[in-house]
Amino acid sequence: MSAPASRWRSPLTGRVLVHDTPYSLAAIGERWPVVDGIPYLRIESEGLVAVALDHLDAGCPDDALVALLTDQDAWWTGPATDLTELKRLVRERDALTLREAMALLRMGPVADYFAYRWSDPTYLAGLALIEAHWTQPSTAFELACGIGHYLRELTRAGVACLGADVVFAKCWLAKHWVAPAADYVVFDAAAAWPVAEQRFDLVMCHDAFYFLPDQPRVAERLRDATAPGGVLAVSHLHNVGVAGGAKGPARSGAEWHALFPTAQVHDERALLCALMKQTAPPTTDWRDAPVIEAWSLVEGGGEPRAITGGVAMPAEGATLRRNPLIGDDGEVEWPSPRYRDEYAAGCFWALSDDALRFDADDVRLRRVVDLPERW
Repeated sequence: MSAPASRWRSPLTGRVLVHDTPYSLAAIGERWPVVDGIPYLRIESEGLVAVALDHLDAGCPDDALVALLTDQDAWWTGPATDLTELKRLVRERDALTLREAMALLRMGPVADYFAYRWSDPTYLAGLALIEAHWTQPSTAFELACGIGHYLRELTRAGVACLGADVVFAKCWLAKHWVAPAADYVVFDAAAAWPVAEQRFDLVMCHDAFYFLPDQPRVAERLRDATAPGGVLAVSHLHNVGVAGGAKGPARSGAEWHALFPTAQVHDERALLCALMKQTAPPTTDWRDAPVIEAWSLVEGGGEPRAITGGVAMPAEGATLRRNPLIGDDGEVEWPSPRYRDEYAAGCFWALSDDALRFDADDVRLRRVVDLPERW
């Protein structure tokens, strides 16, 4: 999926951005860096934009890359990056594993979330949501794409994908380690979108919408990006009424319904069970039931279908490896208590066969997983 020169619009003025050099986009009175093929279009980052452009103009693209890898989102509370470590990351990027790269970026618990996401229940439920409402899309757009887990599956299914995130480092990791066939762009969801005139058959926001700012506006922009006859998929919307309390920002069912009044709604747990049992996931409503941790939804598309294969399962011919969270002795080795507390209850692969209430093979359970080559 190659980007034509007229593809992007300024997040400040809405003007068409065109390449004034191979590594920058410009309109009257403004200029933006493109590093490793990823446009950096964050507003209120004028200083970082200027530094990156200075390095690019001086013929030092690796220095521009290091500069953008220091950037983070507004709610980041982890440690700051270290320039020495970032320079090593850039210098050795063709040899390092994904986990080594995330360590040099000092991603902390987020690195665990990304490294082991291949079998976490939230991710699998998101795959189930896509597959249950699959319409043979030719193009897809994902807001808050992270390091490209979903884009990896979609591009391997022949879908031309564009991923967007507010953090440059995440898109860069996706491009080099996880989903290299996708395109990427960095921008703020609450600002004007540089993809404002593009339409996609499948538009997604997985495990991220609940913490985005200005959610009513973002919901409308997601709809605007969805082509006629296309599907909008949003997963993992926390229920404020769940027993024990929501694991993140949450709304009541009535509040989510106000944002997505025409959506087909699923209990996320039901999506996961449908994937395991190869059935069609039932729809539900926005009841504040204490057993519903999170909802997922689609707008557009038809009735959900049985999840027997497709993007919800590893690609044909994939090299499968033992789930890295299962030790040599068969015992689960959680990366942290935080990760265990967040995901263990939904990890069917961590249960013994005797404890399962359905039949599923190791591939569907994710006792074996399809990891990136340089995981």
